[in-house]
Amino acid sequence: MKDNETYLLEDNNFLKNLTLSRTYLKPGMMTRGHSHASQEEVYIFTEGKALMIIGDDIHHAKAGDTFLIPQGAFHRVVNKSETAPCAFTCIFEKYDRSSDTANYTKTA
Repeated sequence: MKDNETYLLEDNNFLKNLTLSRTYLKPGMMTRGHSHASQEEVYIFTEGKALMIIGDDIHHAKAGDTFLIPQGAFHRVVNKSETAPCAFTCIFEKYDRSSDTANYTKTA
């Protein structure tokens, strides 16, 4: 779990190959944004309204919306509300998060 001025993040790492990560983005905040050279992700919005930025495209996201992030695509979430959090769940291949660089380990 990570809690800071931007978001509350909870990772569920009980599966062997996938991580399910829930993020509560605080009012008026945005994620740093990032990309993964060799990983795809799925974002599922569960609460609030946000902007989902994927590459050069900007999408209006709300609860129930799902976005598929292709490998290598820069992506960022912006909470559109100044008073309420937005929440989304990400599903992605498990990796070593002990540094700022994602290190993927293939499992057989």
